[in-house]
Amino acid sequence: MIATFNLPGRVCSTQAIRQIANESRKPYTMILLKPEIEWIYLGQERMVQVMEMTGATMVYADHFNKLKIQNDELKITEAPVIDYQQGALRDDFDFGAAMLWRTDQLRELVAQMNTDYQYAGLYDLRLRATENLAAEADLIHIPEYLYYEVETDTRKSGEKLFDYVDPRNRQVQIEMEQCVTAHLRRIGAYLRPGQYKPLPEAGEFPVTASVIIPCKNRARTIADAIHSALHQQVREGYSYNVIVVDDNSTDGTAQIIEELKIKNSKLIYIPQDKTWHAIGGNWNVAIHDPRCGKYAIQLDSDDTYFDEHTVQKFIDAFESGNYGMVIGTYQLTNMAGETLPPGVIDHREWTDDNGRNNALRINGLGAPRGFYVPLLRQINYPTTKYGEDYAVGLRISRDWPIGRIYEVLYNCRRWEDNSDANCDIVSMNRNNWYKDRLRTWELLSRLA
Repeated sequence: MIATFNLPGRVCSTQAIRQIANESRKPYTMILLKPEIEWIYLGQERMVQVMEMTGATMVYADHFNKLKIQNDELKITEAPVIDYQQGALRDDFDFGAAMLWRTDQLRELVAQMNTDYQYAGLYDLRLRATENLAAEADLIHIPEYLYYEVETDTRKSGEKLFDYVDPRNRQVQIEMEQCVTAHLRRIGAYLRPGQYKPLPEAGEFPVTASVIIPCKNRARTIADAIHSALHQQVREGYSYNVIVVDDNSTDGTAQIIEELKIKNSKLIYIPQDKTWHAIGGNWNVAIHDPRCGKYAIQLDSDDTYFDEHTVQKFIDAFESGNYGMVIGTYQLTNMAGETLPPGVIDHREWTDDNGRNNALRINGLGAPRGFYVPLLRQINYPTTKYGEDYAVGLRISRDWPIGRIYEVLYNCRRWEDNSDANCDIVSMNRNNWYKDRLRTWELLSRLA
């Protein structure tokens, strides 16, 4: 009933997918992305049963991870996956290592695959599988643990975070972009270059730019961030201030901000009340403050600017074009300022012609970010602590141009207290599900 084939992972060729479709002689085709799969009793039968009940094109399931540790001892952990949704367009969506396809529909989809990809074959297949009906009905997640797979990538989540912008993976990213762009064209969600709405009028602002630093319990790093912001230099005729929003810190962060505020009139301190704010809510308070400048420039509370010219470079970029948002380039460092691999992250996957389409495939648009405040005050941040910047970037990209600065402006300092340094699977799933939901809403807006 099931023909089983092994693939070397989610990055594979169109030729490999065609070969599987041509060689399968059974009603169902199992594609395994890892060689070592151990099924629980009746696990495969359960996948077939769900496929027959739902009429799905493909089903996938939760599983267990086996991690080899010292002396060949195995550590077994739960590895749930998440439901597919219409906006789950990122090419790194985790289906687990076992995907059961209905063979007749697999062949129909493969017959439509008219581009020979070296890396994006499987990505092309699953995007096409969601084009006729709702994605949730085509690719079905079974929330049951049906097999064991051996986990070979033992890095922490923070170490995997930048794989998609690693220069060694550039050719893979180019193909994935070509694939998702073709998909968006087929479903009618592609945005043509150069079609934008006018920006709102600026009005009067007290300063040209404001550096925005939201923080909570960052006693170890907040002084570095504030000093970095206060030591910026801008040319005559321009001005800036620094707005720090503290969200009820309990570790001495507020006292550090207060002490620095006494010494420098450029520093504005906004202590939050005890209701829910998160990062997005802290940004909203800052940008709607009457002391905020015309441009709002991001600085996270554990990072620093690369040098004293970052703010001026943002101002110059905004004034060179009618941008709703400008995104710079950063480098990864440790707390001592030493560069970490992959080094400089410049998000070359963004282009003026296709960046806003490719934005639906990737999980972030880059940093540091600057915003045209009259526009940002209309859009506002979602009140959440993860994905808030991506939500705003997607919304701006739909209707307004985004500028880029391809030189290092920012030190993204990696340490054990980064929010994404070592997420567990439940947290990663929650974060990924939320960003997929953001993409779903954005996709629906573009379709409309």
